[in-house]
Amino acid sequence: MRGWEVPSFYDMIKKEKIEQMATGFLQETDRFVVKVSVGKDNRINVYIDGDTGVTIGHCVQLSRHIENTLDRDAEDFELNVSSSGIGEPFMMLRQYEINLGKPVEVLLNDGTKKRGILASADDNRIILKEAETRNKKKSKKMIVGEPLSIDMEEIKQTKAIVVF
Repeated sequence: MRGWEVPSFYDMIKKEKIEQMATGFLQETDRFVVKVSVGKDNRINVYIDGDTGVTIGHCVQLSRHIENTLDRDAEDFELNVSSSGIGEPFMMLRQYEINLGKPVEVLLNDGTKKRGILASADDNRIILKEAETRNKKKSKKMIVGEPLSIDMEEIKQTKAIVVF
């Protein structure tokens, strides 16, 4: 090799490889991969969600599986496995389905925010029972009005919210 080293980005762990490992491991569970990112310094982040939630134990199990599958001698890496969690935008239809009947905030492409209870969702649109604004009254419950249909292509992001 004439005395020069191949740049480290050639040794990068492939995102697809991590996605396959994680998806295969979670296949027989109600959990699923939401997002995987691999930085140029082999910093791996895996975000998972589940139909019945995600515990720390679930994250630890997946983390151990990935660590045991990768070769530390060949690939130096940092691994973080976590739940996609409250406040993180939905990345797939399955996350909308998990949150049916729960409060969400929808940011539209035009910058408008809508809050309400997610009534239904499919590949094309969601139905949101939009929250009504009450003048200066603090309520422990979200008061909802009429259903509002929003096309998926109009949505920039949707997040689950906690209403106090």
